[in-house]
Amino acid sequence: MPLSARNQLSGKIIEIQYGDVLVHVSVRVGKNVIESVITRRSAEELGLKKGDVVKAVVKSTEVMLQKD
Repeated sequence: MPLSARNQLSGKIIEIQYGDVLVHVSVRVGKNVIESVITRRSAEELGLKKGDVVKAVVKSTEVMLQKD
């Protein structure tokens, strides 16, 4: 499915926590972990499970950077 968002990071689901309405998904992207909260309905429709390879798509007008 084509998307206008250019920030697409491929990774693997390492953890899923189901709530009544929301689902917390942790995706390993290289050495980093990206956290996403989506609706339970969306997670079920996608059939998400631990070990699935997914793309984390970031669409934002703001990206913060930090330099140590």
